[in-house]
Amino acid sequence: MASVLRFRKLCYVESAVKCTSVGYESFEIDEKLDKKEEDVLSANNFALEINKKRKQPKRQPKEWRCLDSCCWIIGYLCTTWWLLLFFYHCLPVTLLRVPELPGPGVKLKREGLTALHPVVLVPGIVTGGLELWEGRPCADGLFRKRLWGGGSFTQIFKRPLCLLEHLSLHYETGLDPQGIRVRAVPGLVGADYFAPGYFVWAVLIENLAKIGYEGKNLHMAAYDWRLSFQNTEIRDHALTRLKSKIELMYISNGYKKVVAVPHSMGVIYFLHFLKWVETPPPMGGGGGPGWCAKHIKAVMNIGPAFLGVPKAVSNLFSAEGKDVSYIRAMAPGVFDSEILGLQTFERVMRMARTWDSIVSLLPKGGEVIWGNMDRSPEEGHVCDFSKKSHSKTSLTTNNVNNSEVKRGFLVKDLANYGRIISFGKPASVLHSSKLPTADSKEFSRTSTSENFNNFSCGEAWTEYDEMSRQSIQHVAADKAYTTTTLLDLLRFVAPKMMRRAEAHFSHGIAENLDDPKYNHYKYWSNPLETKLSDAPDMEIYCMYGVGIPTERSYVYKLSPNSRCKSIPYQIDNSVHGEDGSCLKGGVYFADGDESVPVLSAGFMCAKGWRGRTRFNPSGIATYIREYRHKPPTSLMEGRGIESGSHVDIMGNFALIEDIMRVAAGATGDEIGGDQIHSNIIKMSERINLGL
Repeated sequence: MASVLRFRKLCYVESAVKCTSVGYESFEIDEKLDKKEEDVLSANNFALEINKKRKQPKRQPKEWRCLDSCCWIIGYLCTTWWLLLFFYHCLPVTLLRVPELPGPGVKLKREGLTALHPVVLVPGIVTGGLELWEGRPCADGLFRKRLWGGGSFTQIFKRPLCLLEHLSLHYETGLDPQGIRVRAVPGLVGADYFAPGYFVWAVLIENLAKIGYEGKNLHMAAYDWRLSFQNTEIRDHALTRLKSKIELMYISNGYKKVVAVPHSMGVIYFLHFLKWVETPPPMGGGGGPGWCAKHIKAVMNIGPAFLGVPKAVSNLFSAEGKDVSYIRAMAPGVFDSEILGLQTFERVMRMARTWDSIVSLLPKGGEVIWGNMDRSPEEGHVCDFSKKSHSKTSLTTNNVNNSEVKRGFLVKDLANYGRIISFGKPASVLHSSKLPTADSKEFSRTSTSENFNNFSCGEAWTEYDEMSRQSIQHVAADKAYTTTTLLDLLRFVAPKMMRRAEAHFSHGIAENLDDPKYNHYKYWSNPLETKLSDAPDMEIYCMYGVGIPTERSYVYKLSPNSRCKSIPYQIDNSVHGEDGSCLKGGVYFADGDESVPVLSAGFMCAKGWRGRTRFNPSGIATYIREYRHKPPTSLMEGRGIESGSHVDIMGNFALIEDIMRVAAGATGDEIGGDQIHSNIIKMSERINLGL
């Protein structure tokens, strides 16, 4: 009877249970009813718990911290790395391999071309490998291991501060610090690849090998690109070894003259060598005035930085450029955080300011070449490659290739390119009469009592730490700086660096090249302060990419980070121009190869050395070979075979073919003379330089 009563009560409480009959049941039915009752009670208890939780107050969302940003960024990088590693190892090789195309080497071999003139390759800044010969305890186990280039970048993650210490030079001498010896990696492997899969000279070397080049007639002139050019000779005898190698190759290859192929900063390094080799000892190599005429057939300059690059300005001034400023704006908490105390930019600046080679890349020629506050050679152009075409331009001495319509790099609104650095957008666009002047007499250090000398604030010391707040603010008081006042500015903010480096480099224009002072090596890498050799049969080529926005000038601001031992200035990434403007992210862009503007790469071949000039008294023939940038159409094409980018152009098939034809015996006229796509001729005409 008790079971029946419990069953009826259960039917009354839970309507979901249907009672179809009431009566006496068996013992098995009674057990099932007990279980159902327990299930219903459990369901009721669960509902009560849910109601209690709903009544509880909701938790506030966790505040996003700088450390969280760092963790997410690291997580994204690691995830991307592992995905790339997975695809590399797991996907079929046919999907990863660039489609096989008959390269220039195969094509020219079919035409019957063979190796004739020995070839010397001269790498530029950064791309050459550096290895350790002696170091501090933190570098144990790295003897003769690469600290730079060739895939050694794992060391950056393992011991970054140790790596920066060993790549830095002595701040006073520009040579080795005590107890550290880092040297250039010799041979072709020194600069064939910058990192695994990222070629520099490898593609050119492979194609040269197709027509018979090898160790006996192909040489990589490795040198320590951090040093000033004369210091590569003082410390390593690099110039003497290059002279001896060229003489040996000349003799052992049937007295055939050498074709030199320098790239980027290697162009002005080799220009220094051409003057050094004919200068009497002890300052020079003692080859005599006819050495170049006897040993050099042609100098084929790739991406030449003859007149410097604005990128060097931003690197020395704030340790950043276009790409770095973008990253800095996206994740300011990572690099500028006082909590993390990374001092990333300060450490990089400390290291870079010991490399005299960067000072060699500062713009040369002053306002005559690069423009003043209200004028520049590029004026009247727009940053749109697709809408504007120019009339054909011809030269009197050489035939210009105008088979394609040349595109200019035109500008919608006025860009005052002559103002290399402007503090604030108004300072970059207002007429000079409305701006305060930047007079070199104003640059003077205040007393040391006002200086920041609290070394407990951080470890990465820079010369900014010796400036007072008043001086820092005075530099940025709505001013703009041209290439002339820029040098005064750098002497003010980094006097030790400039005193050391300016003992090796000069950035002016010679008034009288017969003045004995120009026999000093500090002038030899500046084409505006030295004469070319007396070698009328030699040829000089300016070979570079065009059609890529290239950094030309910068808009700066005071850094919002006020902690001591920080860089007080940074590119103002928030400043943009109108649609179609050349101003983007605080950077004004001009035409070039992404690193070197057309003005720097092409002016000497277009005008400075064209014909018989005071810079080229023997009338050495000059040729301009421009390669219009065409990006790859798909990821499967890698970095492209028609790229005009500063490094990727080393894999440009047209450029490689030009080099191979000259090495096989062709002249500049036989490969087509000048090939011009940019506005370099009009730019050169606007430059009032006495020749």
